[in-house]
Amino acid sequence: MKKYNVGIIGYGWAATAHIDAINASKQAQVTAIYSSRPLDSAELSAKHGGTITAYQDLDAMLANPDIHVVDITSYPSQHRNQAVAAANAKKHVILEKPMANSLQEVREIVAAAKANGVKGCVCFECRFSGQFQSTKAILDEGLLGEVHYGEVDYYHGIGPWYGQFRWNIGKKDGGSALLTAGCHALDALLMVMPGEVESVTSFSTKSKSEIFAPYEYDTTSVTLVKFKNGAVGKTAAVVDCLQPYYFHTHLVGSEGSLLDNKLHSNKLKSDKKAWGNLSMHMLDSGDVNDHPYQTQFQAFFDALDEGKDMPLTSFTESLRTFEVIFASDKSAEQGGKPVTIADLG
Repeated sequence: MKKYNVGIIGYGWAATAHIDAINASKQAQVTAIYSSRPLDSAELSAKHGGTITAYQDLDAMLANPDIHVVDITSYPSQHRNQAVAAANAKKHVILEKPMANSLQEVREIVAAAKANGVKGCVCFECRFSGQFQSTKAILDEGLLGEVHYGEVDYYHGIGPWYGQFRWNIGKKDGGSALLTAGCHALDALLMVMPGEVESVTSFSTKSKSEIFAPYEYDTTSVTLVKFKNGAVGKTAAVVDCLQPYYFHTHLVGSEGSLLDNKLHSNKLKSDKKAWGNLSMHMLDSGDVNDHPYQTQFQAFFDALDEGKDMPLTSFTESLRTFEVIFASDKSAEQGGKPVTIADLG
């Protein structure tokens, strides 16, 4: 038996990837799954290993004292109520992005976790990817010097060929191009850019392709970020593109630049006419099975052992990202009017 029993809320595509990652950790295993659909405990146990109990009553699962962690992979519009209920039941919480569909709801989740003394993990797993772990190491070594400009962009056409499409098209659960998927890129930008955000300016639009016509919101946005230290950044969130998945990164500093997996640094005496190629695994797929959940969840369970907030993607750290996301969407709704973080209340 491992140390932490995990109950899953929602049994879809993301849940299956989460289950494999949790069961591969040193300390945790999935022992319960809640779904609005009837599921068979024996079939779940045979498929995923161990002993898994199926629930159709969420309150019953949360009342089980043998469950220590709840992992929420349901529709975004359900996240607030389910996360608060889990925290109130004294369960630690793993929460798929977005945390919720409004800043007030996100703050209520963070407050509930704090009030109940439980820890949280938000699935901004790109921070744990090889690409951004390597990028952060390059920054920490000072090879770019002081970064004054950065752009991290998300290009991933989420059309009918993608499982998320059926519910992603609605404003209720999709929200915006930034909230539904581009949040990964903006979060990565905040990971690698220094300082606190002062204000954001955002514009949005959408494709004229019939493929993306069912969307109830703009499916492309660009966000300009002004940092308090004078640095500036940019994130494009494009979920209506017809191209391969691309997680674009370009950082410019006083000693050099990084472009995706290419580096130029004066400190390395780099050839001014050529980029140096870095050996790093790039984020190149929207498939949840390709996401570094196992590394992230292992960090979460290790932090639980120590009674500490997890590194990089705790509720508190992720709240900062969602403040910027909701400020950006507010700016776009106002036709690009700048929104300061302080004005969010």
